[in-house]
Amino acid sequence: MGLEIKKSEFTPRDYERFTGKLFSNLDTLKKILQQPGFGQGQATLGAELELYIVDHLGRPLSVNREIQNAFGDPQLTLELNRFNLEYNLTPVGIGGKPFSRIESEICQVLSKLNNLAEQFSGRVLPIGILPTLKRNDFGPHAMTDLSRYHALTRALSDMRGERLTIKIDGADPISLRASDVTLEGANTSLQMHYRVPPEQFADSYNAIQLVTPLVLAISANSPFLLGNRLWHETRIPLFKHAIDGRDHHPVKTGEPDRVSFGNGWVRQGVHELFAEAVYLHQPILPICEPARSRQNSAEDSMMDVSAPAAPSLFELSLHQGTIWPWNRPVYDPLDGGHLRIEIRALPAGPSACDMMANAALIIGLAEGLKPRIEEIIPALPFQTLEHNFYQAAEKGMKARLLWPNGPREQLSRIPVTEIVTELLPTARKGLLGLGIKLGEVDYYLGIIRQRIQARTNGACWQLRQFNRLSRSLVKHRALRSMLESYITHSGNNHPVAQWEDI
Repeated sequence: MGLEIKKSEFTPRDYERFTGKLFSNLDTLKKILQQPGFGQGQATLGAELELYIVDHLGRPLSVNREIQNAFGDPQLTLELNRFNLEYNLTPVGIGGKPFSRIESEICQVLSKLNNLAEQFSGRVLPIGILPTLKRNDFGPHAMTDLSRYHALTRALSDMRGERLTIKIDGADPISLRASDVTLEGANTSLQMHYRVPPEQFADSYNAIQLVTPLVLAISANSPFLLGNRLWHETRIPLFKHAIDGRDHHPVKTGEPDRVSFGNGWVRQGVHELFAEAVYLHQPILPICEPARSRQNSAEDSMMDVSAPAAPSLFELSLHQGTIWPWNRPVYDPLDGGHLRIEIRALPAGPSACDMMANAALIIGLAEGLKPRIEEIIPALPFQTLEHNFYQAAEKGMKARLLWPNGPREQLSRIPVTEIVTELLPTARKGLLGLGIKLGEVDYYLGIIRQRIQARTNGACWQLRQFNRLSRSLVKHRALRSMLESYITHSGNNHPVAQWEDI
């Protein structure tokens, strides 16, 4: 979705041509996956960090293009709303100290961005959803003026109707109506890209799916929307409602959602996930690769998989970018072609070290449990795993999840903090098995252990401060005061479990 496009309206011929290329790309991918040596290489970890820009009152500040121009770095891109930015962090090899290297880059980038933002009386911060948002912060005026966002809004409106309803339960339930996608732009996340070998893709993907609810609960950082206390990770229902809309019929239509946790455990490999994307979801951005950017003329129909450079699979990759599973397969033609898993469920913030602790936990748990994944799958039906995901988003660290337990792997409802505590040695073993330094492993998993002991993540801290402050302050002042303290602690890069109460 970072692609620059020149138009936002399309003809039936555009859709017909794009669909033909999609199926051609899918056939080519199957051939690529059969090529000896495809996708081999060093495991890497990359990330995309989405950020908020706020003014001195903690309110959203719409100057993303001005900051981007002043920053002058192609790794900084514009997000959907004018008060959001995204920085594409430099991929690192998984061995040694990968999390420290990414944390260091995050801190450097935040420092530079904040220095620039001062010129516009602004600040930049990582937080799942800004708690001081108001309803009038959204709408067409809030959208970054890029053709891809206008095209996305038009395509989604055509697909699900011009107006959508967003209803989310919580301590202060909320019901909203909207006609554009800017409410989705309230969400900011740290999206990680984990490169895996093709022959291990199914096991790696299933293992990451398995542990995503656990890590989501421990890392929740989005308890507010428009000042209302909702889910601990409100990003999850907000994104789904803003993209798919709500079904007003008492019985679901059976149509697949573009935002989902998936359709089941992966049994063969990455091709089945791309095939699902092509067969189940109609194209919404039918843009074909320009002729001048193709690597060779053979790509026009059935690409030459024996060519020195890997085929781009442009249309397939673009289509995949308009479908939003919480863990998404990625094909990349770089480095001879390789596969990644994009981990999309975790929030931005609270601090750089917290985000890397989340990354260490999800990679470590997935690698530690991967050797047993074929034993675990029969004991955990996919619909139960999906239930765990939404329970984790709603309840955060207070969630009780269904988890295989005991010698016969019987499902039991167990507090998520107990599950993660018991699995920390497994995560440690998984990270060490990747060649990550012992000190690195113990430091970041230690941050997770502190969180569990303190029963505090970003969502818990925000809710606790708001509840304390609202005894003596009106809502908007309590939220502003809480946010100011959050900005200070986050800027100091201390783990959230060590943050003091206001």
